[in-house]
Amino acid sequence: MPATPSPAPARPASALDRLADDYVDRSARLDPFLATELGIAGHDSEVTDFSPDAVAERTAAARTLLARAAEVPDEDAVDAVTRAALTERLGLEIERAEQRLDIAQVNNLASPLQCRDVLDQMPTATAEDWQILAERMAALPRSLSSWAESLREAADHGVLSARRQLLLGAEQARGFAAPDGFFATFAAQAVGDGAERARVVEAAGTAARGYLDLAEQLEQLAPRAPEADAVGRDAYALASPVFLGTEIDLEETYAWGVERLRAIVAEQEEVAGRINAAHGTGGGRSVAAAKQALDRDPARILHGTDALRAWMQDLSDRAIEELAGTHFDIPEPLRRLECRIAQTGSGGIYYTGPSEDLTRPGRMWWDVPAGTTEFRTWLETTTVYHEGVPGHHLQVGTQTMQGAQLNRWRAMMCWVSGHGEGWALYAERLMEQLGHLDDDGDRLGMLDAQRLRAGRVVLDIGLHCSLPMPEGLAGSAGGAWTYSSAWDFMSAHWGVTEAEQRFELHRYLGWPGQAPSYTHGQRVWEDLRAASSEPARDFHRRALELGSLPLSVLQEALR
Repeated sequence: MPATPSPAPARPASALDRLADDYVDRSARLDPFLATELGIAGHDSEVTDFSPDAVAERTAAARTLLARAAEVPDEDAVDAVTRAALTERLGLEIERAEQRLDIAQVNNLASPLQCRDVLDQMPTATAEDWQILAERMAALPRSLSSWAESLREAADHGVLSARRQLLLGAEQARGFAAPDGFFATFAAQAVGDGAERARVVEAAGTAARGYLDLAEQLEQLAPRAPEADAVGRDAYALASPVFLGTEIDLEETYAWGVERLRAIVAEQEEVAGRINAAHGTGGGRSVAAAKQALDRDPARILHGTDALRAWMQDLSDRAIEELAGTHFDIPEPLRRLECRIAQTGSGGIYYTGPSEDLTRPGRMWWDVPAGTTEFRTWLETTTVYHEGVPGHHLQVGTQTMQGAQLNRWRAMMCWVSGHGEGWALYAERLMEQLGHLDDDGDRLGMLDAQRLRAGRVVLDIGLHCSLPMPEGLAGSAGGAWTYSSAWDFMSAHWGVTEAEQRFELHRYLGWPGQAPSYTHGQRVWEDLRAASSEPARDFHRRALELGSLPLSVLQEALR
């Protein structure tokens, strides 16, 4: 295997770097959950304060950084990129905080409601680890109560999520707290002597009661919340740049999403035709018939979560071995990726990055819904590439390792969904081009994922901005977007279970602007690669070593 290039000598820190590094430390102190997510030691027993005063303090820290940054000159090209990214990211953060838009947001995936996710990233090997977990769990009600305070304060200023989101949030909170929910299941895994395990169980019960109290708070706010799911064009125009790091023409992107979806459907039907012919289904170009044939293929079925985890790990390890030193530069510390089964039962698949010192590896998580015991490899091969290598693991891991060349803010804290999720979708197509999806079943699975992401562009922009539904597409006959018409549209294009589809629809309704960032980000990455004259391996290394950036800043930096 060709050797990975030696790391470049550390770049001397500039005045702007030192300000950015100090901001990371201050952010970790003000947000212990963020500190754990980033792998910054010393805060794992603490909880984040979400109260209005705490939000104001974090906003003031961002405002102070921008003011101090304006007083120092750029010392090199790295500083110029850092300044552009800081100005864009923190400027949006401050603007939204002043309008209470982020702290008041309730959704099923990425709001303070899901702060229990931080427990997944904490060590669990020893009794001492579990006592730290117990300390944090016992304090969770204080954190949740502080968020409820901010929700009430925002509501008094007329800022609330839709009623549906508040009620769904209450339902999710009660699910975490149920006798067979997350906390009970999690605490049952504790190690230690009888007294130590008892403290963990007690702390888990305290955390569960905190979630029950939060559920009541959300239900009490629901009658004050707007009935409409759509946030409207003005609010959407404020939300979209948060996930893209650039402003887009919403009508143009909507129309482009429709055509992208049509093209993927046609490509999928072509692959389905070959599968149907090979399996003798008589289904012609029917995608549904091809999926049924693949679902019945015993060679493509895994039984149980142990088999699922082992399959994920094996496929990920093989991808790293085959790609390292040939198509991508994969530093030795990133050649370790842990595949794990998560425990909340929500059904999501996601990646968590390594710690700053790389002692905690990057991890791919599969949150298996309760009762699900069979898994189809044809559908999920592309997911492993998306979350692992060359997707998020290579991207986030490379970024994390750039602290000595950039600064800690760019290496650890700067994350833009359009950049990151766009790269992961781009990586899926790369794996097809590199021959890792030559099997038509795996390729159909990749196209299924691409079809879903293109459909998100159409649904998310169309529903929230009240654009007419496209005509001539399956599941859409024109007219207005509604909850029920969105469901019909998804049923025609999303290849997921009913429970997963419901979760996805609620996600789009409660997190406007995020869903299109995947495919629009992929669009930008494909355009940048097409415009580059560099060999692909060099382009990818240079681009990833910039770290996650607003798309507008990425485009300028790569020029």
